[in-house]
Amino acid sequence: MTRVTRRHTICAAAAALAATPVARAAAQAAPPAMPDRPLFGAKQWQLANGLKVVHAESRRAPVVAQYVYYAAGGAEDPAGRSGVAHFLEHMMFKGSPNVPSGDLSRRVAREGGNDNAFTSRDVTAYFQQVEASRLPLIMAMEADRFAAALIPADQVESERNVVLEERRQRTDSTPRGRFQEAFRAALWGPQTWPGRPIIGWEEEIRATTREDLLAFYERFYAPSNATLLIAGAVSESEARALSEEHYGRVPARPAARRDRAPAPTAVHEARLVRREPQAREALMMRAFMAPSLTTDGAAHALPLEVLAHLLGGGQGSRLHAALVETGLAVSAGASYDGEAAGVTEFTLWAVPRRGVAPERLEEEAGAVVARLLDQGPSEAEVARATRQLSAGALLALDGFGAAPRMLGGVLSIGLPADVVEFWPSRLRAVTRPQVEAAARAVLGTAPHSTGWLLPEAA
Repeated sequence: MTRVTRRHTICAAAAALAATPVARAAAQAAPPAMPDRPLFGAKQWQLANGLKVVHAESRRAPVVAQYVYYAAGGAEDPAGRSGVAHFLEHMMFKGSPNVPSGDLSRRVAREGGNDNAFTSRDVTAYFQQVEASRLPLIMAMEADRFAAALIPADQVESERNVVLEERRQRTDSTPRGRFQEAFRAALWGPQTWPGRPIIGWEEEIRATTREDLLAFYERFYAPSNATLLIAGAVSESEARALSEEHYGRVPARPAARRDRAPAPTAVHEARLVRREPQAREALMMRAFMAPSLTTDGAAHALPLEVLAHLLGGGQGSRLHAALVETGLAVSAGASYDGEAAGVTEFTLWAVPRRGVAPERLEEEAGAVVARLLDQGPSEAEVARATRQLSAGALLALDGFGAAPRMLGGVLSIGLPADVVEFWPSRLRAVTRPQVEAAARAVLGTAPHSTGWLLPEAA
């Protein structure tokens, strides 16, 4: 399953707001008064075995969500074994001492709930959402596989085929999927931890052994390297008692911490052009190496979020005005996610309208960036971006599971919960000079790659 980050959730809501007539009018209005109180008011504690527990109570519906985050993702895959973290995610559903293979999902479904898991570059997470009285059931099952997942040898090959089919469907069978994977490898290098695909290169998926999976599980799946998040209609006292009863029994043991090679400081390929007979439309991407909240240059992270929105956050953004409204492109945008363990990227993209030469679109996109660097953003642009992103944060609270998704990601990469809890107020404190400085540091001087996916006849 694809990971949903805080930024994905909030920016989707902000982009939707920006597309409405009401939002266009509101962009000119004064920002609403928003108290500086935590979004979720989550409580945190730690069990004796080292497991961190986070609780966010909400009585809006009689349901609960349980998420277990492990601080290890695709970037922790061993050299030559890309995809191990994701492959292990699949194998974690193959049973534990008291829960037969596949039974966890079947039991959750019988209760009318749902469960799934996801692997990102930095984390692997497992979750269930059920009616509140069934929280002890899902805790017991999740704690059982946490303590002693079986990873049965006789199911490795069948699950390898499932992973390979997932890769074929999501990446290999789509021109855009193949291009985006190749473009990330062009920026960082195909065998670096930022450049390897999370699902893994096909030949390395085929080479992965059960011993590789067991080694990853033993190395990273320990209480001291995990965070349990409980959200919904359950009190703090209940959450404390249940987490102690079920997860307190998981044996403490040493866990490896993230130990990655230094990230590349130069791009692997400055330009990538792929022609695909199956491609129906062209796509331009330009990605810049960028700091995150966990690296040197972390002070630029929030301003870069504002910059991404004012540059490419839907209607009202600079790229939309210069490329879409002029008829050069059918869509355009920018993205940045500063919640990463290590370096990240700032990306611009555009889909040219049929008949528009790639060179013309690329030139105009470059001109948009050049004007921003030359003149800086306006106070009105910064105010509009922070207003829309803040509103997006509040809208995201309506989604069930928002608290564990948002909090789990930051806590698992070593950031404090306040990064999420007080994000709107921190965002509103971003100034125009800070956004300008971040733009110059990344769009002005950082190494970057440009990629084009082109229909074969283009």
